[in-house]
Amino acid sequence: MKKLSSILGVVGIVIAPNAFAADCPENLPTIESGKLTMSINATIPPRQYIDDTGKLQGLHPDLGNEIAKRLCLEPAYMNVEFAVQIPGLATKRWDMVNTGMYYKPERAQIMRMVPYVVNALALVVERGNPNGVTGYESLAGEPVATEIAGFADNLIRTINDEQVAKGLDSMDIKAFNTFAEAFAALGAGQVKAVFGPDAVAAYYAERGSFDVGASGLNPGLPSSFGFDGKTGQRLAHAVSKVLRDMVNDGTYDKLMSAYGATQIQFWDDYTGDVAVYYNPE
Repeated sequence: MKKLSSILGVVGIVIAPNAFAADCPENLPTIESGKLTMSINATIPPRQYIDDTGKLQGLHPDLGNEIAKRLCLEPAYMNVEFAVQIPGLATKRWDMVNTGMYYKPERAQIMRMVPYVVNALALVVERGNPNGVTGYESLAGEPVATEIAGFADNLIRTINDEQVAKGLDSMDIKAFNTFAEAFAALGAGQVKAVFGPDAVAAYYAERGSFDVGASGLNPGLPSSFGFDGKTGQRLAHAVSKVLRDMVNDGTYDKLMSAYGATQIQFWDDYTGDVAVYYNPE
């Protein structure tokens, strides 16, 4: 079976004439003139995924398309594993990371970040939850899957270390290249739970494949767009302005509501404005 990351290489989407053309910034520094190239990992429905017809769908591409339109650029996507997305900014493979990347202060030391949606995490289990998973301690000594190199991967390891220090058995944490592979392992009985975003948990549970053992875990962490720390200043600020405009004209609320996503205004650290976070050492 082909991995989803091998199905879609680059998707270029031709957009209609831009109603916001009069407000478009001129000569934005993008790697390809006239295009906004974004990295994405289309394995996390409903946030980002490939539908049955091979089309890229979800909240993140919808946001990317709207942002590109308002910048008078054509959106293009590179579907790649998460682990290569941050390094790809520095090597000019894409202009912007648009994959639901969590904001962390240490990331903002090496790249420019624009938080745009608040997240929570969940533990997804077999249908019927036969192992009685209700939280992290339920998984002591058990195999748990997540996606490699992402926030969930780092967090579950930290939580496991804390539990081991309290005398609980260590989880057997298995990091997969994509959440699709992690859920395949859950379906095959190789792991007892998948640790990942709430929205992903709801998507699979609604389709009857799995159940949610615990949700609303570690709330308040935003996903962010990412830009190169050295060369991405102008583009990052242009995108943050577009997001502010979308909040003001109601487009942002419509998109978030359509996907059941929590708006950035509910982030505890929200300052009352969509902002660029960059604090190099």
